[in-house]
Amino acid sequence: MFNTGITFAYPLVLWLLLLAPIFIFVYYKKMKKGEPSIVYSNVQIFNDRKRSWKEKLSDLPIYLRMLVFIALIIALARPQNFSSGENVYTEGIDVVLDLDISGSMLAEDFRPNRMEAAKKITQDFISGRTSDQIGLVIFSRDAFTQCPLTIDYAVLKNLLQEVKSGMIEDGTAIGNAIANGVNRLKDSKAKSKVMILLTDGVNNAGEVDPLTAADIAKNYGIRIYTIGIGTIGQAPYPFQTPFGIRYQMVPVEIDEQVLRKIAETTDGKYFRATGNKKLEEIYQAIDKLEKTKFEVTSYKNKKELYFPWLWGGLFLLLVEVGLSKTFFRKLP
Repeated sequence: MFNTGITFAYPLVLWLLLLAPIFIFVYYKKMKKGEPSIVYSNVQIFNDRKRSWKEKLSDLPIYLRMLVFIALIIALARPQNFSSGENVYTEGIDVVLDLDISGSMLAEDFRPNRMEAAKKITQDFISGRTSDQIGLVIFSRDAFTQCPLTIDYAVLKNLLQEVKSGMIEDGTAIGNAIANGVNRLKDSKAKSKVMILLTDGVNNAGEVDPLTAADIAKNYGIRIYTIGIGTIGQAPYPFQTPFGIRYQMVPVEIDEQVLRKIAETTDGKYFRATGNKKLEEIYQAIDKLEKTKFEVTSYKNKKELYFPWLWGGLFLLLVEVGLSKTFFRKLP
């Protein structure tokens, strides 16, 4: 969205323009009262004579003088043009979504469970972006890239929909997930590189320490938003038995200290999601934070416009002086 406007550095100077009609009024008053240089006893013989072009344009010098005055006054007021605007998504943002798919994500303190709630709200987040590259990393005991950075959101959402618990051996390798995301983002040329890591557990697998991975991410300018998903206390978990699905309350154990440290190290933020609505609000908050910081670039440029008025006024002044001293020269 762009807008332009012309302003004046010294707008009070423009009040002098009111003098122009006053000068013209005084000029004609003087002309009527002025005494002629030559007096004739009878001017009847001149009544039928056609006026020459020189006579018709005899007042041209005074009009030119008024134009010179107006042009110089405007130049003195210093007209300026300010162009301003907003470039949305000018640099773009590269985002990697790290999604925990360990067995504990099947707990049903979210509806229908943590896994499906996270997938649904993540899809809504993807739909809210327009020109950012987004990739998907899934992890449990290890981590792998489900979808590399892409702007083909339809493909990304289809691959996200196919994600389910059991695709990788059970466990929680937070450090490996971050390291995999760093590999996706480290060569990015985007102004902002972001990782959103969602987990419901404690790091208990993988070769990379989470805090070490966070330091590496920081070195590459990657900001990590961490989300701990799970209610406070205990959550119902479905167990398969010979008699069908049975539910048992299991403790919710999230290493919030590590997740908070990861976020702090990379200039991100830690969130705790205790229900579907809260998780949705967290994604909306992250979406707003990134758009506020990087998707809007405001600028304002100033351009001086008084030169044409100045040179135009000086040119008209030369024309007026030249005409007054030649074609429109008056006898004393």
